[in-house]
Amino acid sequence: MSQNSSALYFLGRPFSPIYSAIMRLRESFYLNGVKKRHKLDVPVISVGNLTMGGTGKTPMVALLASALLAKNLKPAIISRGYGGATGEKVNVVSDGDRIFMDARVAGDEPCFLAKNLPGVAVLTGVVRILPCRYAVEKLGCNVLILDDGFQHMAVARDLDLVLFSAASLAGNSRVFPGGDLREPVNALKRCNAFVITGVTDTLKLRARKFGELLKNKFPDKQIFFTAYGATAARSLAGGKLNLPELPAPLYAFCGIAQPELFENSLMENNIPISGFKPLKDHQVLTPSLIKSMEQQARNSGAKGIMTTEKDMIKLQKNTFSLPCFSLRMKVTPDTAFETFFRDWITTTFPPS
Repeated sequence: MSQNSSALYFLGRPFSPIYSAIMRLRESFYLNGVKKRHKLDVPVISVGNLTMGGTGKTPMVALLASALLAKNLKPAIISRGYGGATGEKVNVVSDGDRIFMDARVAGDEPCFLAKNLPGVAVLTGVVRILPCRYAVEKLGCNVLILDDGFQHMAVARDLDLVLFSAASLAGNSRVFPGGDLREPVNALKRCNAFVITGVTDTLKLRARKFGELLKNKFPDKQIFFTAYGATAARSLAGGKLNLPELPAPLYAFCGIAQPELFENSLMENNIPISGFKPLKDHQVLTPSLIKSMEQQARNSGAKGIMTTEKDMIKLQKNTFSLPCFSLRMKVTPDTAFETFFRDWITTTFPPS
C-alpha cells in the first residue's frame, strides 16, 4: 500500500462503519427481494473480488472462457467496460467472430479479452442485465461470465468466485473509505469458492496461511490457488519472441492496479530494465504522455520499451519509434480448481 493510500485510509476510517452499514443494507435488499435480481435462462458465472484493486480477474475470466469454449459451449463475457468512451446501453465489443470496438471506445480489458479469445463474445454495459440479455437473445450464447461481478447483485449467478491476490490478500482488512474492502467480510458468505491468485514461490506460504484463515471463517467454501507467470513476449509489430531474445535493457511502464507485480515479473524473468514508469489503472495514453515516456526511455539508454498485454492493446504500431514489447502471461490453476470447474461444466451441461 502506498503512503498516499495509507493516509487517505486513515482519514476515512471514521466513515467505514457508515459505508459498511450501507453495503449490508444493499445486500439485504437483494437477498430479501426488495431489489430485483434478474434470473437468466442460461448459467451465469461471476468472477469478482472483495478488495479494491487488481486480483487477476481478467486472466481468470479468460481461463474460464477458454475452458467453456473447449467444451463446445458458446460463452459471452459481460463487463462494465471501465474506461471506455461509449455511452450506449449495450456495446458489442466482439460477437466472437469480429471485433467492433477498440480500447478507446470499449475499455482496455474488454478489448484485450476480445482480441485474445476468438470465438468468445464480449459485451459491455453499465446496467449489466441488458448486455446479458443481448448476448443470450441476439448472439445465442448459452453461458455468461460476469467480469467483476461480485458486487453486481442485480444479476443472479450460478457460480460465484471471489479472487484474492497473493500479493495483497485483504489489504488492511478495513472497509472503504478506511481500507481496501468494498464490503464487510461477511459478504463472502454469498460466494461459492475463493481463488488466491498470483501465487509465486515467494508468496506460497503467505497464500496458504491466508487460505487457512478463509477456511476457518468460511468452512463451507472451497479454496483454490493459481500461479501467474510469463511465457514469452510479443512485439507491437506482431512478432513473438522468447524472453532471452529481447533486447536489453528495456524501459518498462504499465497502467494496472498493482504495478509492482509487473515490475516483479520482469525481475523474476531476468529482464533488465533501465527505468520503470507506474501509471494509474486504466491510464489513458495521451500523445504527451507517450512522448514523455519515450524520451525517458532514450535518456535511460533503453533499447526498447516493455509493457503489459493490457496496455499494449491501447497502442498503435507506430506509437513508439523504439521497439515495443508486451510480456505474455499465463494463468496456471491448481489441479483442484481444474477438477472443480470441469465437474461444474459437466453438472451444468450434462451430456445429452
